[in-house]
Amino acid sequence: MLYDLQGEPNMTPIVGILYSTVKENSQRLQLITNDMTQEEVDYKGPNHEFNSTAQLLRHIMYVDLNWVYRIRDIPLSQLLISQYGPMIDANNRLPMIEGKSLNTLMSEYEIVLITLKNACTQLIDDDLGKIVTFGHGNEKQATIRWGLWHMADHSRYHQAHINQLRKWYQENSLSK
Repeated sequence: MLYDLQGEPNMTPIVGILYSTVKENSQRLQLITNDMTQEEVDYKGPNHEFNSTAQLLRHIMYVDLNWVYRIRDIPLSQLLISQYGPMIDANNRLPMIEGKSLNTLMSEYEIVLITLKNACTQLIDDDLGKIVTFGHGNEKQATIRWGLWHMADHSRYHQAHINQLRKWYQENSLSK
């Protein structure tokens, strides 16, 4: 199997390559979660103290959605904040998500990815150096180029957590 980062035909070269890193990681995320039961999607680790796969998926999509709107240079609407957010709850933790099916979560994420693809088709490589503000309470600055890279990196980071949850879940299932 050959792995390569191919840009999209309707995107400039560097924008297309950066977009393809996000797209590839979303495909990997679909593969690693593909056959999860509802119980596994809601599983919070051996002592119920970690974020569940559902929480992590919602977090990934909310972070990505925020970056899409930064790229588009428009604020995230209250409707989308209500639908996908918030980033953290009143206890500074990822919000509880329970009983939401994997299909629903992945369908919601697909909408975010389509929105990202549409935003990237409007960019040219020179736009990647534009500086945007991000963060929640501790504002930071980054380029759009970094933001696209961060989306892919952030997804991979939490995919490791999902893989660990899957391992614990399987071990827990075997010991019953």
